[in-house]
Amino acid sequence: MATLQRRLAAFAAARNWGPYHTPKNLVAALSVEASELVEIFQWLTPEESARVMDDPEKAPRVADEVADVLAYLLQLCEVLGVDPLAALDAKIDRNERRFPVAE
Repeated sequence: MATLQRRLAAFAAARNWGPYHTPKNLVAALSVEASELVEIFQWLTPEESARVMDDPEKAPRVADEVADVLAYLLQLCEVLGVDPLAALDAKIDRNERRFPVAE
């Protein structure tokens, strides 16, 4: 994860994109990319959506949009100083307390 964050930071720095990578702009970009991922699934049936990676036209698009979403999320975490894995671990802990397994 840290290696990917460094690669993303180096990519942006080499292009002088730092001034544009504010939290506000990164969140907006993340939202746009997530919407592009949603667009692929928008009119699929539940069954079609479960098989989307079997479609040779849709599978690469899904992978690209997942990559875009992850890239912007990692860049946002870097700018804000959030450890994404620690944040997820803490969130799972909270959810386990909030939604205990029914006996």
